[in-house]
Amino acid sequence: MVERKEYLNKLIKAKDKQIIKIVTGVRRCGKSVLLEQFQQYLLKNGVDKKQIVFINFEKIENEPLLEYHKLYDHLKKHILKNKTTYIFLDEIQKVKDFQKVVDSLFADQKVDIYLTGSNAYLLSGELATLLSGRYIEIEMLPLSFKEYLKMVGGNKKVRWNEYFQKGGFPYAASIKDEELRYDYLSGIYHTVLLKDVVERKKIQDVTLLESVIKFIFNNIGNIVSSKKISDTLVSNGRKTTSATIENYILALKEAYILYDVGRFDIKGKQLLKSLEKYYIVDQSLRNLFFANKGTDIGHILENIVFLELKRRGYFVRIGKIGELEIDFIAEKGKDKTYYQVAASVLDQTTYLREITPLKKIADNYPKFIITMDEIPIEEEGIKQINIIDFLLK
Repeated sequence: MVERKEYLNKLIKAKDKQIIKIVTGVRRCGKSVLLEQFQQYLLKNGVDKKQIVFINFEKIENEPLLEYHKLYDHLKKHILKNKTTYIFLDEIQKVKDFQKVVDSLFADQKVDIYLTGSNAYLLSGELATLLSGRYIEIEMLPLSFKEYLKMVGGNKKVRWNEYFQKGGFPYAASIKDEELRYDYLSGIYHTVLLKDVVERKKIQDVTLLESVIKFIFNNIGNIVSSKKISDTLVSNGRKTTSATIENYILALKEAYILYDVGRFDIKGKQLLKSLEKYYIVDQSLRNLFFANKGTDIGHILENIVFLELKRRGYFVRIGKIGELEIDFIAEKGKDKTYYQVAASVLDQTTYLREITPLKKIADNYPKFIITMDEIPIEEEGIKQINIIDFLLK
């Protein structure tokens, strides 16, 4: 298993700080393995095994601890008096009222708490209120291409073609048999769908939910609205409303399947309130439904670039300049970069379509066109970069 250095370093920096560390992300993206890697780091750096308490709430032997009083009593028995006790609670959202346990333990100066969760609802309720300003969230994504390449090795172009199809779920990346990998990814999809969306939101019409998912997956990188989705489904004979669609989309976002990106008027310098774009947590889930849609290469590339920018800690928005659009405005602190993404710009019409909006931006921040082309082009300071080079830099 590849070491997730970026996330591991964040945990190391926060070690022994009087702050709760919460690792969030879609199921099977590597949260549990990250905790195990961090525990190995602790053991190698002078922490005794007795100082570590690790509970995975998805294991059947830990079912009695799903009652928060029993969990609290169990943890109190393992807290050492003269040394720091490192407590790891994996998939903590399965424990009803877990925030009461966390709040009580947090008062102990000799306790360092680490949580993982597969649903953003974890941070939207009483926990956030109780622990306001006392926790940090480390949002985890499936493997980047750089991590994938490090894990499987070999020629980067060959591995890129694999990554484009397989995606970055860590265990799926190690499965060579296509049918077995499809079944594994399908299992992830249905587990997230049933446990993190249907059960929690008490959704009755699962077929309608899947229709919404397929619509969004098929329109990655396109501007859509809940009304447009609702109107399309109604025209296909399904009874629904915009409000229902909005609730479903919220549930998918909270389960870390879906990310929405707002639009920003560059000239007017204001956030546009209507119409968003959606991106999926890993392209492999989309390929479960549309594996043979080769015409969508550009949108899949766009999805991969969005996730990479998010991994690198950028706040990402869609840019609008007049009637034209910039795929991504990526900001972090005082840094800002503009990106266009296309499968290829060797065709002159496509090249003009991609570069024209960038030329209209008056500021001097870096501007890039990311493509699968290998011929570097630069015009008026706007650089073209190959997708592999971008992902590995």
